[in-house]
Amino acid sequence: MRLAALYSFKNGLDEITKRYSHLLAEIKAAIAAVDASKARTKLSREKTKVGRMLYSPVAFNKAFQKELYPKGWNNLSIDCEYPTTHYLEDYEIRSSLKGAFRDMDFVKDRLGVEVQFGKYSFMVYNVCAKMTIFRNLNFIDYGIEIVPVKALALEMSSGVSYFEQFVWDLESRGVADIDFPVLILGIDV
Repeated sequence: MRLAALYSFKNGLDEITKRYSHLLAEIKAAIAAVDASKARTKLSREKTKVGRMLYSPVAFNKAFQKELYPKGWNNLSIDCEYPTTHYLEDYEIRSSLKGAFRDMDFVKDRLGVEVQFGKYSFMVYNVCAKMTIFRNLNFIDYGIEIVPVKALALEMSSGVSYFEQFVWDLESRGVADIDFPVLILGIDV
């Protein structure tokens, strides 16, 4: 695969380059090492793409794990304890809230990385909520989000979001006080 685009959210490029240039180099090397041809494994049943072989998000994620885990990157999962104090007195809790968690695809030396081939809402959630939560809980200081550019998204299932849309969303949203530096990397085959 190749790095096709980058967007520096709240000065993410400068901050990550200054503090984590060695880890950014590992991420770029992992992108370059992923053989996209091995991820074209999903036979489409979608009305507009019936019978086409598409790139599989699951295969891409596994390829990134294969590249990054041996270099000391780890998945980080944290348990969530959801409050029940906000339920109304007459509401009967009918299901367990145990077992809930949040996880980050890769963390190393306080740099968090998410690889996202899902809907646009997941990309925005990763940067504007999940990464902020992991930072507030003192697990990461900065983040990198790896997403497909539109050309790659067109070769995947319908609804996969892409770099260009994500950047527009972030720029249209603006920066909030709770945001912190994140580097958005757009990838292609």
